[in-house]
Amino acid sequence: MEKTLIIFKPDSAEKRKIGTIMAKFEKAGFDIVGCKMMQLNEDLLSQHYAHIRELDVYPTLVEFMSSRPVIVAVVMGDSVVKRVRKLIGPTDSTEAAPGTVRGDWGTNKMRNLIHASDSPENAAIEIDRFFKTEEIFA
Repeated sequence: MEKTLIIFKPDSAEKRKIGTIMAKFEKAGFDIVGCKMMQLNEDLLSQHYAHIRELDVYPTLVEFMSSRPVIVAVVMGDSVVKRVRKLIGPTDSTEAAPGTVRGDWGTNKMRNLIHASDSPENAAIEIDRFFKTEEIFA
C-alpha cells in the first residue's frame, strides 16, 4: 500500500471544506493513517518549498501557508499518489475540471485548497518532514 501526504491549506479551512474533502478521500477507498493540525513556520515551509524559493511568488506563498493552522494528513491506498492527484485536479485551479477539489472550490495556483505529494518518492520525503514515525498508524 502506498502513502501520500496531504496538506489542507488555509483556504480549505476558510471555506469550511476540510471535512468535505476528507470525505472524498474516504469515499474513494483511501485510509487516513495520520492526521494533525499544526501551524507551519518559515523554517518548515522553506524546506517544503525549497524547489521554488527563488521564485517571486515564494514570500506570498509562505505568508499564505503560515496565515493560520493547517491540517496535515497521511493517506494510504493502492496507487494513492496518482489517484489523489486525479481527485484534486491540477495545481492551477482555473484549469481543474468540475468535480475535482480544485475545480469546485479553488481560486488559482496558490489558493487551491490542498497540497498532495506528486510522486511516491516525494511522498516519503514529505511524510518524514511533517510526521514522526509513531504518528502514522499503518
